[in-house]
Amino acid sequence: MRNKIAVIVFSDSETHADMARIANAMQIIREFADAGDEARLLFDGAGVTWPPKLAKEEHPLHKLYEMIKPHVTGACAYCSRAFKVAEAVENSGVALLDDFKGHPSVRGLIIDGYQVITL
Repeated sequence: MRNKIAVIVFSDSETHADMARIANAMQIIREFADAGDEARLLFDGAGVTWPPKLAKEEHPLHKLYEMIKPHVTGACAYCSRAFKVAEAVENSGVALLDDFKGHPSVRGLIIDGYQVITL
């Protein structure tokens, strides 16, 4: 039986602590994916600011991001617009999710059997 894990990143991208959170989120995804489990990474809240930054080759976490990118499910459409990064998120190859009133559906993840971790 395969595990199903979804990590939702809410943290901003401004501080060293924020970078630690995204690094940990991606390492969690990598660990589960490497084990053959189903893993999804979503960006919500201030976390929507991450995809455009991680997509840049010069970013220190870019290589890790590229490794786990097949597991990136998307970013909150509402929050991407609120943080004025919707176009940059889409240009980085990340889909905008609006399953529940403009936001990704956490309930849908739970119904689909995913354990949800938030950072």
